[in-house]
Amino acid sequence: MNTHILIIAHAPLASALRECALHVFPDCAGDVLALDVPPDEVPEQTQANAQALLDSFAGPALLLTDVFGATPCNVAQRLADGQRTRLLCGVNLPMLLRSVCYRSEELESLLSRAQVGGTQGIMSIAAAAPQNQVRMPRNSHDQEDNHHQQ
Repeated sequence: MNTHILIIAHAPLASALRECALHVFPDCAGDVLALDVPPDEVPEQTQANAQALLDSFAGPALLLTDVFGATPCNVAQRLADGQRTRLLCGVNLPMLLRSVCYRSEELESLLSRAQVGGTQGIMSIAAAAPQNQVRMPRNSHDQEDNHHQQ
């Protein structure tokens, strides 16, 4: 049995992330649901909507939210029981794709894989010059930096 994934995030992020997941893994549609939280919705309504989606799942669920301390996360915290449902905050696409890939694993294992996937998906990429070419400065500040480095 697959672990289900419920994304609860500020509108339209939850739906957008789900659509991205379906683009890569079209077979995950039944296991991944999204709840977009509109700016004017009261938390009690968001919680009722999220609970209804959770109730549609048979088995364990991983809850993914966007920002710690915001309404989507606060609602998800009330729904996560630590056993049948677990919560990760700071959802990004690498986290979601990792979750989808390993949704057949036990909830605890999936939670770890999702967190690692989200973390490893964040990296700084250095601007590189084309092969065997000197990188040209873009502005006067860069020219000063290049002059000082020589």
